[in-house]
Amino acid sequence: MQLSLHLLLGLLVSLSQLSPFMEFLHTLPVLAFLSVVVVVSHASQSSEGYWKLVLPHTSMPKAVKDLLRPGGLSPVDVSAASRLPYIVPSKFPQEAQVDDSNIGNFFLEANLHPGSKMKLHLATPTNGAVFFPRQVAESIPFSSNDLPEILNRFSLKEKSAEAEIIKNEMEACEEPAMEGEARYCATSLESLIDFGTSKLGRNVNVMTNEVKSGNQEYEFGVGMKKVTDKSVVCHQLNYPYAVFYCHMVTKTWTYMIPLVGANGSKAKAMAVCHSDTSAWHPKHVAFKVLNVKPGTVPICHFLYNNAMVWIPK
Repeated sequence: MQLSLHLLLGLLVSLSQLSPFMEFLHTLPVLAFLSVVVVVSHASQSSEGYWKLVLPHTSMPKAVKDLLRPGGLSPVDVSAASRLPYIVPSKFPQEAQVDDSNIGNFFLEANLHPGSKMKLHLATPTNGAVFFPRQVAESIPFSSNDLPEILNRFSLKEKSAEAEIIKNEMEACEEPAMEGEARYCATSLESLIDFGTSKLGRNVNVMTNEVKSGNQEYEFGVGMKKVTDKSVVCHQLNYPYAVFYCHMVTKTWTYMIPLVGANGSKAKAMAVCHSDTSAWHPKHVAFKVLNVKPGTVPICHFLYNNAMVWIPK
């Protein structure tokens, strides 16, 4: 692969927008640095090519394409994404993740009908992170045991708020799976594709929310559809580059729900309902929000706009 000097300089300018990543690159020898620049500049092409190779009959959602375009993104800010935490089934408490932005995203399956109203926060939480190609992502440690090295690579201070966020995300990835659950943290689009197809095969659709206006009251519209009872759901983590927490949980149903906002806007959002919550920690935020106990009633929650749902066709 050859690049002209003019193109290479252009790539350096584009990558300079991602300051933590550039700090990491500064620690590499010059030749290795140039090699990584070439690899990252072709991340979109190689990752998109892998998608087309493995999933030739599956459209790539815009939300995924947006993570393959480093040129137009703002500098990476880990702390920015932390304002919209994702909530997942867990054997451990998640009390610390309660705040006004996510409480409204939980609801009981009994309320899953046209006319129900909820205040939802479905806006896309983003910190400017993009997918690294697999070969770059796999060269960077991704383990809580290597946290000091990870922080050093991204020029983050050990006791900073950003360091605490990365530590928490890493621990979520290393948390043991619950009974009936398969989970995996994908550090590249290629590894995410591999996990999704390993669970559902290659004949799949990948769905995301169709929401522009996020934080407002919505009314459930007519035409809600139960999409599947077998899916892989992937939530984007708050991390310096795009990492997705993907899991497949038994006894769940995925719905696409038409919504009408208080401002008249129309949208469609994905919601997942868990029929068995008996293995969840008794102090999970969902039980506090809905005032129910583990294993008593099905619990549903909407997904953020940067989540994706893989379903069989």
